[in-house]
Amino acid sequence: MKFVFVVGLVFGFCGLASAIELDEVRKKLNKAIPALAIETIVDSRVEGFYEIGLDDGSVIQFSKDGEHFIYGDVYHIGEKLVNITEENRNIHRKKMLDAVDESEMIVFSPRNAESRATITVFTDIDCSFCRKLHTDVPELNQLGITVRYLAFPRTGIFESDSTKTSSYRKLASAWCSDNRQLALTMAKTGTPIEDKDCENPVASHYGLGQVMQVNGTPSILYEDGKLDVGYMTPAQLAARFGFAPR
Repeated sequence: MKFVFVVGLVFGFCGLASAIELDEVRKKLNKAIPALAIETIVDSRVEGFYEIGLDDGSVIQFSKDGEHFIYGDVYHIGEKLVNITEENRNIHRKKMLDAVDESEMIVFSPRNAESRATITVFTDIDCSFCRKLHTDVPELNQLGITVRYLAFPRTGIFESDSTKTSSYRKLASAWCSDNRQLALTMAKTGTPIEDKDCENPVASHYGLGQVMQVNGTPSILYEDGKLDVGYMTPAQLAARFGFAPR
């Protein structure tokens, strides 16, 4: 027997008694929430509901009688507890990550070992745990883990007067450097680097992180779209990939 429980907000409509058609689902939601960007509508794993995927990766469970929808996480209780909604987010994040060209990232790959896994890290220059993770990069590379960086200025892009924030300027300077790896490493050790400006992906990365629900740095994104917010040691990351320490 399968059990499902839902954690979230329940909203009601004056609805239909019988099962509602898919086009009517879209019409009702667009009328109630005009700004809602619906990408997909499919049968849900929860009996009696449609699953509606939104463009930000979040999911709505819409009752087939047309009277209610639930915005929140759905869990399946089987041999272990599974967050169905988070699984959907992982799929969405993977698609978005795969669409980012690696040339936009600052990449540290193993030099004397085969790359066995890749992590993509949303990073800031000044956050202490971002700096701590960066000191681990040589050990991670030795384990066969490639580290790819995306920029996520923790104070945002603009000050209140529309000038660029210090976080943005430091990241942009690293991305605009002739030697991105060296500039990022220097900046993360507190060594001043040349203030540079160019066409760069910092704002794009920041927007991507917001859509992916990144709310802190470092945030570690795996190849399957799973996301861990916060610092993890090389040993923890090796265990995440099932690697034996070298």
